[in-house]
Amino acid sequence: MAIKYSGDKMTVIPLLKDKSIVVGVTGGIAAYKAAALTSRLVQAGARVDVIMTEAAARFVAPLTFQALTHRPVVTEMFALLAETDIGHVSLGKRADLMVIAPATANTLAKLAHGFADNMLTTTSLACRGPILLAPAMETGMWQNSATRANMALLRDRGFYFIGPEKGRLASSDTGTGRMAEPNDIFEACRWSLARKGPLAGKHVLVTAGCTWEPFDPVRFIGNRSSGKMGFALAAAGRDQGAEVTRIHGPTARTAGDGVRCQAIQTARQMHDAVLDIISTTDVLLMAAAVGDYRPASFAGQKIKKGQDSRSVELAPNPDILKAVAKQNKPGSQLQVVVGFAAETEDLLENARKKLDQKKLDLIVANDVSAPDSGFKVDTNRVNILDPQSEPVTLPLLSKDEVAANIIQRVIVKLEEKAGDQPGKD
Repeated sequence: MAIKYSGDKMTVIPLLKDKSIVVGVTGGIAAYKAAALTSRLVQAGARVDVIMTEAAARFVAPLTFQALTHRPVVTEMFALLAETDIGHVSLGKRADLMVIAPATANTLAKLAHGFADNMLTTTSLACRGPILLAPAMETGMWQNSATRANMALLRDRGFYFIGPEKGRLASSDTGTGRMAEPNDIFEACRWSLARKGPLAGKHVLVTAGCTWEPFDPVRFIGNRSSGKMGFALAAAGRDQGAEVTRIHGPTARTAGDGVRCQAIQTARQMHDAVLDIISTTDVLLMAAAVGDYRPASFAGQKIKKGQDSRSVELAPNPDILKAVAKQNKPGSQLQVVVGFAAETEDLLENARKKLDQKKLDLIVANDVSAPDSGFKVDTNRVNILDPQSEPVTLPLLSKDEVAANIIQRVIVKLEEKAGDQPGKD
């Protein structure tokens, strides 16, 4: 069972495709960042309508958002979207998500007390989907007891929040009140939409990236894995409602909203981190390119250039999947284990051996010698092997799309296992 996509394979996000999202922009200097957020949402496949307050239009022209969305920007309280539609009712009824970025102290106060004095606040009252707020204001305003009380009211009513962050503010002061960055708000939008997905209530553990095995304080043995595939899997699991933990090796990538993360460096650290939480895990996705070997000894000081040539004796690292299998006794919470095989030859043969030897539910295999698939690139071409069926070969896709296909197969596996339980028809 595969997810079918259309559009730009580098940007379309399955969760967001064809979703109706209302972006509310209020009057703060951070309004310019809302344009970048809007662009990301449109590229991801969402249908975006923008509502701007009168103050917001003083910072950014409505034409900017119209050019990004190819849709009219709503600024008037009684704007009609169609001959028979009242604007705020229509937008609120069809919105899968409403995000207000920036959300000023004034708007937070209005939302907390049910004001409906402009198109944005009126639409929020009519909105049936989740509402995500990205506050932005001066530190003193953010820390004011009135703002804190309004925030508490909104949280109690089920509003979601992201930020604000600490940084340089419009006043040139530094403090908490800076709006979250557009990419982080984008990830929070995905998290907000996914709360009731098919993996709700499940804990998904993802390993990502490479491991570094040091042989002196400066040098290490590693590999070229960037962690992109593992990060995409964590996001795809979150997009289906799962509670996700990502254990990742050294990477330049940043964490997305709604994913717990733990950074490690060595294979032994990853081994210990996985075993620490495997008892509370429903699904394990072992996407990390874990080093098979480490230097047998560690030099306490940097090995100087010019010394006699030397060899590095290697010792095997622990097999994480084998250790997981020993802990995964009958009745364990862990239901689905997915392995990954990065190969340079005999792809399917080597993957099938690993699938059988480690008793995996699925294995994802790819040829990392291909220039457009594997390490450090944004695309992948994989084969998904199941012990009970023939391999499925996916075409070249973005790693987000590959991850969505893998997670969809995990969902099917969970359903199959649930159906095999005693008492099930």
